[in-house]
Amino acid sequence: AQARVAQSAVEDGTPVPRTAKTGLWMGCEQSTGIGLPSHESIPPSTTPGAPRNLSLAASVAAKGGIDKWNSEDEDLDSLLKMLSAMCSATTPEGALKEVKAVMSLGHNLWAYAYMRMLYAKNPEVYYAALLKKPSMLLPVVYTPTVGEACQKFGKLPAFRRGCYISIKDRGNVKKVIEEYTASELSKGPNGKYMCDCIVFSDGGRILGLGDLGTWGMGIPIGKLDLYAACAGVNPHRTIPVIIDVGCSDAAGNSDKVVVRDHELYTGMKQDRKKHTSEAGTAVNSAYYGTDSLIGEFMQAAADVFGTKCLLQFEDFNSNDAFPLLAEYRDKFLTYNDDIQGTAAVAVAALMGAIKLRKPECTDLVGELGSQTFLLHGAGSANLGTLKLLSQEAGVPKSKICVTNSRGVIWRSKDGKEGSFRNGEQKEFAQVGKPTYDASNLADTIEHIKPSCLIGAVGVAPGCFDKKVVDALVRVNGSERPSMFAMSNPGDKAEITARDAYTWSNGRVIYASGTAFEPVEVDGKTFAPGQVNNIYIFPGVSFGAISCQARSIPERFFMVAAEAVANSLDEADLRADRILPNTDRLREVSLNVATAVVLEAQKQGLAGQSLGLAWPEVRAELQACMWSPSTLP
Repeated sequence: AQARVAQSAVEDGTPVPRTAKTGLWMGCEQSTGIGLPSHESIPPSTTPGAPRNLSLAASVAAKGGIDKWNSEDEDLDSLLKMLSAMCSATTPEGALKEVKAVMSLGHNLWAYAYMRMLYAKNPEVYYAALLKKPSMLLPVVYTPTVGEACQKFGKLPAFRRGCYISIKDRGNVKKVIEEYTASELSKGPNGKYMCDCIVFSDGGRILGLGDLGTWGMGIPIGKLDLYAACAGVNPHRTIPVIIDVGCSDAAGNSDKVVVRDHELYTGMKQDRKKHTSEAGTAVNSAYYGTDSLIGEFMQAAADVFGTKCLLQFEDFNSNDAFPLLAEYRDKFLTYNDDIQGTAAVAVAALMGAIKLRKPECTDLVGELGSQTFLLHGAGSANLGTLKLLSQEAGVPKSKICVTNSRGVIWRSKDGKEGSFRNGEQKEFAQVGKPTYDASNLADTIEHIKPSCLIGAVGVAPGCFDKKVVDALVRVNGSERPSMFAMSNPGDKAEITARDAYTWSNGRVIYASGTAFEPVEVDGKTFAPGQVNNIYIFPGVSFGAISCQARSIPERFFMVAAEAVANSLDEADLRADRILPNTDRLREVSLNVATAVVLEAQKQGLAGQSLGLAWPEVRAELQACMWSPSTLP
């Protein structure tokens, strides 16, 4: 793509049309490096950065920096040397050859460690390898491997990538960001440091694993790698951030892993300070009030990089995730992928299932209204799905049922009694206490008769047992029901693909949060879809950044879900796959970004116009998707 000079939207919010003079948007000029001085087009991580102290993890800074942290621990020092010797590739082909050999051992944690070393040595080769073999490497650098990697993050050598902001930085957050920026990012033609997006987490709910604190840095790092690999967001203009306000002891994570009290814990070795919110839930005290650490961080990021810098919430505990999103969604360019991205991919999968059942259907959103939904688990993922189905797809609340640890969520007519735990659960509670055993999932299915069963419990692997499968098949008669096991990683799944297809004799339309291998039943091969946010967040973010969106409303996620479902091809449907093959992720993300840009322009939220019709907008976006310099 021809390099173009970025130009912000005019101050009054009027969209800036694309012309040869105004260019496209921030980021396009770096798709090839054209137009920049040679030293500015080199990724900053390939050369030594400026010294850092403020933006390091607390324990690493206290030790004297990354080099001392690694060298003064015998295991870390040995691992660093081993990984460096193991990773000698200088081309994508060489890297693929080396990592494939590591993966042949059958445990991908070593492959994850190899890929981190490869990034540290040569990020361009790292991303080129990802793009050449996404179906092989994305499960290594993100789910499912990233879950175990986060549980052991401090036991792996530390690298420069990642900015840490602690509660002790209150009043000084902007300086922390500025230090990281000066060390790790590059300046644009206007002399200002360039950052298009930040993914930030507090490690409070890493996947289905619970509180891992600063060891959760693997999640924002992995998320941004997927931004680049799947949607062409320039990775050299992004920052992964961990907000460190403490960490629970081993009881605070699902596998009872010693994290905070481990000698190699990188963050502050103190518990989180919490209080009970007005909704009756335990929340992190540092995130609320006039001195909110989250508010200071988001304002500091906007001050340093401008209001068009995307700030994405990631893996906050549900009790904090919902009120924080409500507080800041209209103040900054932000969204919460665990709530909104998960909801969108779940709805995309539901529409994909409709395409399997009714290939002739042209109104996928309208057809959702004829389905009956039972969502098992009332965390951020399922609650986000409920909101999207109800508010954007128009599904009546009478056709939606959700459970928590007490069974089917219900409320009295006056709302004073019930089994709900917060306001979000109360909104979707059934009116009246159930007369059946609402704590028994099979009995609930017999009563509700859902056509779609979605599990996102996180702490109850295997809870979709044979009785549940039998009941779901029975109440749906000749129709094929949908069964989604959304919990990550794979050992937390509500049911495996093999059990779902075998117990139902291929009747259920199955998908999962973590990829499972194809299953053969009676001579037919079923390729389970992976209901993973990877189909949504890269494209949504790329679209929002590209058109300089002023906010990200729920409608963006509905059009994103439709774009994913409409990306299914004949090969997908023949394999019983309700989401596109992951080898086509760049194509899918481009479709999602196109849908988001058109919706932003339709709603008057776009700071730049990229065209009037789908083909024009898609072509403009495709021209500015970043690719590593090592790819032809």
